[in-house]
Amino acid sequence: MDKINEAREILKFIGMPKAQQSDLCCYVLLAMAGIKPDMRWNQATNEWIRIHDIIQFVNMYYGSTYAENSRETFRKQALHRFRTAALAEDNGKATNSPNYRYRLTNEAVSMLTAYQSVRWKEASLQYMNYHDKLVDIYASKKKMTMMPVRINGSDFKFSLGKHNELQKAIIEEFAPRFAPHSECLYVGDTIEKDLVKNVEKLMQLGFEITLHDKMPDVVLYREDKNWLYFIESVTSVGPMDPKRILEINEMTKDVSAGKIFVTAFLDFKTYKKFSEELAWETEIWIAEMPEHMIHLNGNKFLGPREIV
Repeated sequence: MDKINEAREILKFIGMPKAQQSDLCCYVLLAMAGIKPDMRWNQATNEWIRIHDIIQFVNMYYGSTYAENSRETFRKQALHRFRTAALAEDNGKATNSPNYRYRLTNEAVSMLTAYQSVRWKEASLQYMNYHDKLVDIYASKKKMTMMPVRINGSDFKFSLGKHNELQKAIIEEFAPRFAPHSECLYVGDTIEKDLVKNVEKLMQLGFEITLHDKMPDVVLYREDKNWLYFIESVTSVGPMDPKRILEINEMTKDVSAGKIFVTAFLDFKTYKKFSEELAWETEIWIAEMPEHMIHLNGNKFLGPREIV
């Protein structure tokens, strides 16, 4: 039996759904275990690995031709399901971080190293008998690495990472100061893309609901002023530059509410990095100086100020 079918037999045995017994999922299991065609399963390991590394591994050793733009397919069809089944875990970094990694759980690799040996029946039954508990354990571990955040009076959790750390600051620090009594109509998470999405309210306002990747990171609505705040949480990419303003305006061409465009940064150093890209008539908020804002608004605020 070749390695692909061996991997499929393992996935079937531990109860993975039919869709997760596909060749792609078999390749992922082999790559995560570091098993090449001429290796035995007792050589399986569980080193931390990126999706890029998985693609490179299966292309090099199994003659596949997956492209880099297929990473999302690997993530959704295999890795997310492996993680839910406690077959794999991630390192808790933001998914857009270059340091984000997956690996097989220690319990899974212990089972794999017993495959095709006299220990297989005992090891596999032990894994399956313990499986439901494993799922609970790894789900709890995942929850422990989440950041609690209160949105619209309800409790949510963000996955870890600088991007979500900044989004949490936007909701808990920016909004009370500069958008008091506002409602969060949209915010995504690096894993759960539409964590909060009030489709009904957005449509009432005339918002054209589009794919997540067109949405600003955070959308707030202040009803007493009839103002919408479009906020980009910037740690590495995506400030409110002229192109982004045009995209949002196109998406909200039927919205009559006042539009406020904000770029949020964790610190002044990151702001300086993007300062030349920012569009005029926008606002800048920096989390390490939460009580202040920078206005790129031409003559709107021109005039003498009283020095206190």
